Amino acid sequence: MEIISFASAVAGLGILGIIFGTGLAYASVKFAVEEDPKKIEIDEALPGANCGACGFAGCSSYAEAVAKGEEGIDSCPVGGEELIEKIADIMGVAASSSDEKKTAKVLCQGGNQETFNKAEYQGVPSCQAASMVDNFKSCQYGCLGFGDCAAVCDFDAIVMNDNGLPEIDPDKCAECGVCVTECPRSLIEIVSSNEDVITNCKSALKGKEVKVVCEKGCFGCTICAKKCPVDAIEMEDNLPVVDTEGCIGCGVCVKNCPTDAFVEVDF
Repeated sequence: MEIISFASAVAGLGILGIIFGTGLAYASVKFAVEEDPKKIEIDEALPGANCGACGFAGCSSYAEAVAKGEEGIDSCPVGGEELIEKIADIMGVAASSSDEKKTAKVLCQGGNQETFNKAEYQGVPSCQAASMVDNFKSCQYGCLGFGDCAAVCDFDAIVMNDNGLPEIDPDKCAECGVCVTECPRSLIEIVSSNEDVITNCKSALKGKEVKVVCEKGCFGCTICAKKCPVDAIEMEDNLPVVDTEGCIGCGVCVKNCPTDAFVEVDF
């Protein structure tokens, strides 16, 4: 009797399982939200880096926004012009081309030869960790040299040179900005080929202080601002700031800078 009851119960559960399973299968088909085929095509065309440089959480989110017409087709810096053309094809729009290129740039020349350590650092070999310790490097604004930026670069565009400074290959750089975020001293910026010159130093120290801690730091002499024929340079926090629209690219500031803290943008 007990065996018959048990068998009936099992059979009943089996029938219920079939009913519920069939219902769920029907519901999944009946109420399924169809994915935009354009979104799928764009997602497949994207590099899949999920770096967030486009401003979205990942490639899939960006693809969905483009397919809905909520985002431009040129917001992915990793894919370049080739990707823009592919997405333009999918969306049925014209691909606009630009000669402008961008790359990450380390705005510091204070390597091992130009600076010195005031104390020996024995902590975790990481810029993030070292930045939390009382300053051991002569320049409190300079690169710490542990290569956190190189470690997070998914495109192998950054290597640490013999002088303890990161070097960025503009041909490999995808301008994703991950290294910019990673640097605890905000020494990396995305620069444009449309810029003529940049200040290769971020120190806010004053004249004599800079000379003591770094051989190539900008010490706010203002020669660049005084020599600029179009008044495109102003001093802010002891550093020259270039008006990119007013700059004519004459190179006078570069030639007259006593510490080579001004460099021409060339990539």
